[in-house]
Amino acid sequence: MNAHTPIAWDTLARYRLIEILALWEGRVVAGQIGEAFGIGRQQAQKVLRRYRELAPENLRYDDTRHGFLPGPEFLPRFTQGRVDEYLHLLNAHDTLSSPFAGLGMGAANTESLPMPNRSISPQVVREVVKAAREGRRLEVTYASFSNPEGEDRILVPHTLVFAAGRWHVRAYCEKHRNYRDFVLSRFRGVPEDAGAMLGKQDVEHDERWQTRVAVRLIPDRRLPQAERDLLALDYAMHDGELELYCRGPLVRYALRELGVNPHHAEANPRAQQIEIANRESLASWILWS
Repeated sequence: MNAHTPIAWDTLARYRLIEILALWEGRVVAGQIGEAFGIGRQQAQKVLRRYRELAPENLRYDDTRHGFLPGPEFLPRFTQGRVDEYLHLLNAHDTLSSPFAGLGMGAANTESLPMPNRSISPQVVREVVKAAREGRRLEVTYASFSNPEGEDRILVPHTLVFAAGRWHVRAYCEKHRNYRDFVLSRFRGVPEDAGAMLGKQDVEHDERWQTRVAVRLIPDRRLPQAERDLLALDYAMHDGELELYCRGPLVRYALRELGVNPHHAEANPRAQQIEIANRESLASWILWS
């Protein structure tokens, strides 16, 4: 196979998975490839061997970790090296659809808006994911509006969340003694392991996270009935109402994604289009102005 030989889409998907796991988890083994694609160990090893022939600088075998690690000159060849490729893969659970778009199966005459590629270090993601899986504490330097230079904190992460165009991690913060959201692109340096969690600080004890909240939306009542009916169809509403359920801390992100500002109503109802029908019941999740 030379550089101009087309690669079958299923083979390309396997190479992409290899790169994503190596770059963002720091290790890839044949078992992961076999389990993801339903192939035997020998075939998975053959896929890894062929990938190394195509990108010889990208992987090196580590005897102590019993797997392939990214080499110091690692350069993605079949992926873009973007964190959303890995995080969408985590979110996809048993499917490979999200990070494996573009395998020649898309519809023609389509276009998508370019979105900013948030600067997130692979080392940060590796440590956060590892700590979340193993119930470990992390010592991090985190920048915020109150401290743009960054300050040291001890976090116990439990869930990665994509919301409002950014990747966050939900974590227990020992400084504030509660659970908060932290933007991954605001981590400075590489987080360091700070030992096992000290108490009940995992996802099961994040009561707000465990609470499911109904968000009810209706067409803006200032609009004529015909236009409200049109919006009801646009949003697949039932009896003129759309009811969405999400975790409590994600309510404000859900509203933002829908273009609904709970603190401001557009003067033009056509610009507003939809409004919140159950504002009072959401008061504990959003600080109303």
